[in-house]
Amino acid sequence: MTDLQQRIGNSFNAQGLMATLGAQLASVAAGEVQIALPFSTRLSQQHGYLHAGATTSILDSACGYAALTKAPAGREVVSVEFKINLLRPAIGEHFLAIGRVQNAGRTLIICNGEVVAINAGQRKVVALMQATMMVVAA
Repeated sequence: MTDLQQRIGNSFNAQGLMATLGAQLASVAAGEVQIALPFSTRLSQQHGYLHAGATTSILDSACGYAALTKAPAGREVVSVEFKINLLRPAIGEHFLAIGRVQNAGRTLIICNGEVVAINAGQRKVVALMQATMMVVAA
């Protein structure tokens, strides 16, 4: 395990919300983080789809952790803004949130990401996000 993977893993494991949702880190690389989430009826909305709150949460975290891979050692990041587009009902056996850094400045890191629903081997993008993360003191 690299220092980068350990840094992201330690922070991710300290998040109560990700544990509550049942989300797991799937991949960590410089500028990109993936978070996996199995479908659960406990995370559904009234029509049986994955709730937009769960979709948004895993994608915000994926973008935030992608940003953290570019932040200097000893610093953290927090979300300061994001926009999400929900493209279609989130129907799937499991979901993968992929966050990517587009531009890493000293103070602000701009990310984009997507949530992919995986159902019977078929993949469909169900959400897109653009996010701004701020580098802050640890």
